[in-house]
Amino acid sequence: MSREHFEGLVSDALDQVPADLASLMDNVVVLVEDEGPASDPDLLGLYDGTPLTERDSSYAGSMPDLITIYRNPTLRMCESDEEVVDEVRITVVHEIAHHFGIDDERLHDLGYA
Repeated sequence: MSREHFEGLVSDALDQVPADLASLMDNVVVLVEDEGPASDPDLLGLYDGTPLTERDSSYAGSMPDLITIYRNPTLRMCESDEEVVDEVRITVVHEIAHHFGIDDERLHDLGYA
């Protein structure tokens, strides 16, 4: 799957976030990279930032939080385009949830781990 198509899937997944939640996202950027960190080559996505629940006055002026979705690990784990669509949606929701301060344990309980 081309990078352009994959980026379109990420964009589609972001468009599916309910408007009331999307409007609460603050100072966060979503990017697509081909590969994740060498220390975790199977990582599908990563949230790097300060969750909304942990921000205080010292956060003012901070660089944007970053959500990165990794293309090649996702493509390697999925056997069909339909699986890629589903996995991208799950990964995007998972990383956005971290932005809102939801931890991996709760995401697992919700089916997004």
